[in-house]
Amino acid sequence: MRICRDVALASGEGSSTVIGTNRRIAPDLASFANGAAFRYYDLNDSYVGGLTGHPSDNIAPCLAVAEAERASAAELITAVVLAYEVTCRLIDVLDVTARGWDTPVFSLPAVALAAGKLMKLPPDKLAHAVSLALNDHIPMGQTRAQSLSDWKGLADAEAGRNAIFAAKLARAGLTGPAPIFEGRKGLFQLVTGPADVDVGAFGRRDIPFKIHQCGVKTYPAVIYSQTAIVAGIEVAKQVVKQVGTLDRIVAIEIATTRRGHQQAGSEPEKWTPDTRETADHSLPYITARAMFDGDLNNDSYAPDKLRDPRILAFMRKITVTADPEFDARRGNAPATRVTAILDDERRIAHKVDNMPGFVGQPMSRADIERKFRSNVGKRWPPVRAAAILQALWALDRTEDLRGLLGMLSLQA
Repeated sequence: MRICRDVALASGEGSSTVIGTNRRIAPDLASFANGAAFRYYDLNDSYVGGLTGHPSDNIAPCLAVAEAERASAAELITAVVLAYEVTCRLIDVLDVTARGWDTPVFSLPAVALAAGKLMKLPPDKLAHAVSLALNDHIPMGQTRAQSLSDWKGLADAEAGRNAIFAAKLARAGLTGPAPIFEGRKGLFQLVTGPADVDVGAFGRRDIPFKIHQCGVKTYPAVIYSQTAIVAGIEVAKQVVKQVGTLDRIVAIEIATTRRGHQQAGSEPEKWTPDTRETADHSLPYITARAMFDGDLNNDSYAPDKLRDPRILAFMRKITVTADPEFDARRGNAPATRVTAILDDERRIAHKVDNMPGFVGQPMSRADIERKFRSNVGKRWPPVRAAAILQALWALDRTEDLRGLLGMLSLQA
């Protein structure tokens, strides 16, 4: 985060706030620095369709452009809803991962359109913004394969940066290659395969917007592990209740979805995570840590926790498999079943496919405030945190977006 922020701040002055500071820089670089910060804890939101995504990654570019364009609160919120809509609808119909590409592909057109709307671009320039954003910035799936690097948490921030720059070029009159989706060497042909994107089905008056189908994470970990954490904690409680200690466990079986297995339980690196980025996408580590600690939080990824010999030994007892039944979703979250096999051959299992915070069980305002305060930690006194929360809840009525962002400065 320091690297991203320092590189962005070195670019000079501009019109968009780098959140946490009292500095303003160009909107594309402010979006990158802020987007990296938003995603770092992997504690944001999720949309679960054929794939999963984090549409809230696209709030950072909307904020940066809205501030630069002196947009109203209503225009900002409209842009955020638009970015969510495009991201989620494309997730529903395009499986970019089948050919080895990465999901920030969806953010490129989403942010290009949201930024372009805030810039009040006409339709022809919006189309060029999308073409420019997509043509040169398709991300590779290696970002989320094997041992995960710093880039895992930055890929969507970079997509947002690129898309804002594309919108600025289109506003100035630059044209992009077309047709970018259906062309002979366009997105459908080279990246996703054939697809039918029914724009007529997108949200509008009388058709619900997809933002209502997004959930908010409880734990700072990959979406497929949210239910594993709850299931693992419950199994651990039952084991301790019945035999007194987790040492009696000889094997743990984790059943997950196809994508959960692919993303978080199919590679050897997930059993020996040496970075936070690999650990928070490792079903073996996340489940083991939750079973022993009864929780999973940002401290769970401290270097000494990753090297904990007790956890590493326990992880060697864990196998992860894909259960085809879990791909036919019945709950509101990707399902997980954790089964502990004891040394007397008893099996203790627990399945979870519903989570608070996901569709149908939204977090309450009090839940959101608790999450906010837990992330702020000791950086702000309670009185200041309360004042900022009050201002954020009134975002739709604010007449001073720049002043609101300025309240978040650590120097204030």
